[in-house]
Amino acid sequence: MKHYVLDDMVKGWFVGNFTPNVYRTSEMEVAVKRYTQGDQEAAHYHKIATEITLIVSGRVRMAGNEWEEGDIVVIEPGECTDFCALLDTVTVVVKLPGANDDKYLAGEENDD
Repeated sequence: MKHYVLDDMVKGWFVGNFTPNVYRTSEMEVAVKRYTQGDQEAAHYHKIATEITLIVSGRVRMAGNEWEEGDIVVIEPGECTDFCALLDTVTVVVKLPGANDDKYLAGEENDD
C-alpha cells in the first residue's frame, strides 16, 4: 500500500502524465480542486481532451451558467469555458485523454 497527500500535488492534480503524481498515465488526468469564493480561471478550451467537472460542494459560474453541488459539467474539445467560484467550492476534474499542453486561452491562435 502506498500513501500520498493531496496537498503535495500541484493544484490538486494527482493522476496523469506529470509529476508529482500517484499514478502516471496519459489516458486521463484527475484532480480534486479547492477554490475560495471569488477565485477565477480565464476562458480556455482544449483541442484534444474532454473535461468533466463534478461540483462536490459550493457554487460556480462556467461559460455563463451557474452550477452547484451535484452538477456534472462536460466540456467537449473545442468548447470554451471560464470559471468563477461563487462560493467556496470543491470540484473533481477528469480530463480524457490526459493530453499535456492541451490548454489554450480563448482567442489564442495555435497551429497544430
